[in-house]
Amino acid sequence: MFMDFRDQTPPPRWTPPPPARPPKLSQAEERNLTRLILAFLLFSLLAPIGGSTVVIGVRAAWQALF
Repeated sequence: MFMDFRDQTPPPRWTPPPPARPPKLSQAEERNLTRLILAFLLFSLLAPIGGSTVVIGVRAAWQALF
């Protein structure tokens, strides 16, 4: 009913191919990425200042109305 495979060697283990390396960025793409990172850093430094300004403004408006 069943086939006997005990006398046969097992097949070789499957190993996945190595991952392909991502392509290198061109000089223009690298410059754009640098600008994007610098803009992100600038905005991440300015956001708390802007957020506190909004909170102070809302609080001042609340105090002026009531």
